[in-house]
Amino acid sequence: MLINNWVKIILDSLYDGILIINKKSIVKYINPSYTRITGVTKENIIDKPLVKIRPGARLPDVVNSGQKLLRVPRLEGNSEYIVNMSPIKDDAGHIIGGISVVTEINDVYKLTKELNKSHKIIKNLQNRVKSIQKSKYTFEDIISQDPKSESTKKLAKKIARKDTNVLLLGESGTGKELFAHSIHNQSSRKDEPFIAVNCASLDSNLLKSELFGYEEGSFTGAKKGGKIGLFEVANGGTIFLDEISEMDYGLQAKLLRTLQENTIRRVGGLYEIPINVRVVAATNRDLLSLVNNNKFRKDLYYRIAIFPITIPPLRERLEDIIPISNQFLDNMQRELKRRLEISDNAKKLLISYEWPGNIRELKNVIEFSANMTDDSIIHVRDLPKIIQQVGIQKNLISIRPLEQVVRESEIEEINKALHKYGNSVKGKKMAAKSLGISLASLYNKLSNTK
Repeated sequence: MLINNWVKIILDSLYDGILIINKKSIVKYINPSYTRITGVTKENIIDKPLVKIRPGARLPDVVNSGQKLLRVPRLEGNSEYIVNMSPIKDDAGHIIGGISVVTEINDVYKLTKELNKSHKIIKNLQNRVKSIQKSKYTFEDIISQDPKSESTKKLAKKIARKDTNVLLLGESGTGKELFAHSIHNQSSRKDEPFIAVNCASLDSNLLKSELFGYEEGSFTGAKKGGKIGLFEVANGGTIFLDEISEMDYGLQAKLLRTLQENTIRRVGGLYEIPINVRVVAATNRDLLSLVNNNKFRKDLYYRIAIFPITIPPLRERLEDIIPISNQFLDNMQRELKRRLEISDNAKKLLISYEWPGNIRELKNVIEFSANMTDDSIIHVRDLPKIIQQVGIQKNLISIRPLEQVVRESEIEEINKALHKYGNSVKGKKMAAKSLGISLASLYNKLSNTK
């Protein structure tokens, strides 16, 4: 067996140890790395039978059997290493020798350690990405004491367990996104990504590239290396397409193909990429009316509306108004660090109001009123003027004589001053001074309130 100069130069440069024997198991070559790893020198082994120099050597068995031996551990003195052994065959397939590739065990340990470290980093990144993409809410977060909303939530829970597309219908602010999160969390996909997309917030071309991704150079300004689309990010999980009625008619055709074929093609791409995504869509518009006016594709409508759920407006679920208000109030108490409650008269006004902005408007009203009140109770006067006007129109707020209003206002301010300075003579003097009246006037007004 001859080893030409080029082969020898290549083998000599390898980091792993190399040993070659001929058909008679005579050692014909070792490289410098073999000496470094095993401690055996050329003078001690070249042109000598391998088994005499290395008792227990298994490379001769490989030559005789023609079968490879891989990842064989060896220990020679203080040297521990891994050996991969293969027969060497000529062009006719005849065995003419054998080769051992020797790797230091420390290198194997180091590589294994690095791989394990890499796996941990990848796993941590995957977990972080999943946590970012995780849905926030469950059905427990949806307050439903009204029979109508209870029925809606019961239906949504049932549909959540069916792994098919859902269409959420309802006015703006009714909580469609809350239902989308909850449906995902109740489904078998709950541990997979949840991706929310507002179809009205992006123009058609940008929405297309966001949903389906794009290849490098597919358009001016495309990122080097391209970009993965949100359908790919959501693979295995759920994608929530909010305000789907605002999607461009041409883009609807691309979405339809994705739902039919369970594949996506990136913008500028040549190949279909398989995906497994559940679609939850939502709109505050009448989709069937849009279909009849050729503004929304009929075939896409029937593809996404397999399970339609209509979320009733707040004015149709009156028994939910106060419980939802109290939940918002709890949040405000933590933010403002003081106790808060709603007066009975204010509650009557909240229930009587039509709530065109639904739950979103109610949240804003509670936040406004909590900041307006001077004490721990939200009174009628702390509510927004528009709600007070509705109360007046519905005779829920009576028009009082100005004298009574002035007297009640005086009493309220006097009580605030006494609460601040105290009921002692000294405190009353300071209260009278802060109110801009004499002490005698203060006593007079106090006696008139009894």
